[in-house]
Amino acid sequence: MSDPISALSEAPVLAHVERSGFVESVHRAIAVEVAADGAVTRRFGDVDAPHFPRSSNKPMQAIGMLRSGLDLPPDLLALACASHSGEQIHLDGVQRILAGAGLPVATLQNTPDLPYGEQARLAWIRSGHDKESITQNCSGKHAAMLATCVAAGWDTATYREAEHPLQQAIAVALADLAGEPVGAVGVDGCGAPVMAISVAGLARCFGRIAAAAPGTPEARVRDAIGAHPRMLGGDGRDVTELIAGVGGLVAKDGAEAVYAVGLADGRGFAVKVVDGGQRARAPIMAQLLRTAGVDQPVLDRVGDVPVLGHGEPVGRVVVRGI
Repeated sequence: MSDPISALSEAPVLAHVERSGFVESVHRAIAVEVAADGAVTRRFGDVDAPHFPRSSNKPMQAIGMLRSGLDLPPDLLALACASHSGEQIHLDGVQRILAGAGLPVATLQNTPDLPYGEQARLAWIRSGHDKESITQNCSGKHAAMLATCVAAGWDTATYREAEHPLQQAIAVALADLAGEPVGAVGVDGCGAPVMAISVAGLARCFGRIAAAAPGTPEARVRDAIGAHPRMLGGDGRDVTELIAGVGGLVAKDGAEAVYAVGLADGRGFAVKVVDGGQRARAPIMAQLLRTAGVDQPVLDRVGDVPVLGHGEPVGRVVVRGI
């Protein structure tokens, strides 16, 4: 694989920010489209360098869990893949996953936090609550990890350790779907391991999930996400809107401005904005999909990120070069 520092520093400018007709800022990004066979068909920047997909890895983590014996209904499987907003439907779902495994909420080891969604966060604070593990956006994944350990007979106290059989099974699934070895292992914001693959490898993962044969773990994840996009994100989230607006599409956003999409025909797409800022992520992905022939109104909605002045739109994030 290529050097990640060079890949990031030499990435092309794929978006600029216009305020009142003046270009105020630019965003460098790496982006890729891969064909159903995994071959790169369009590249912007070095798509072969390793990076941490962050929460965009969650569908592949869930596949590793299914291969290890996890069994959840579709809505809870979508929650296992989620960076949820902390709405009541999400908190109830986490409790259902844990209860099904015979575990209390106290067994969650993800970092305590307030709900990710603004309305859910304000409601949580107004009700007198502080940061908790269940309200942190990765609690669905952690609950599913614990449930997998119970199903497989593995230790639940050490499930976050990189050498734990759960994390080793996830690494195998990720490498299998990406078509390349895991390039590095770190600690994610939630405390679980995060595993590096290339931007092209991330796109391959999503293309393979979206086109998976019925009955496979990949197809179970695809179908769960497609049927329950709100469980994957939440009200007003662009990833939820995108999945609901394009039939057969699988998507997952991630911290540090990562976005990955798979289409039913097996094509995969991935974006990594170099500065980690989220505002250019959805516009770049929307333009990638438009120029790949996806013609759905939802792309105009999720790809339109306004720049505000005195609370009113005075500009927007403009994608260039795609």
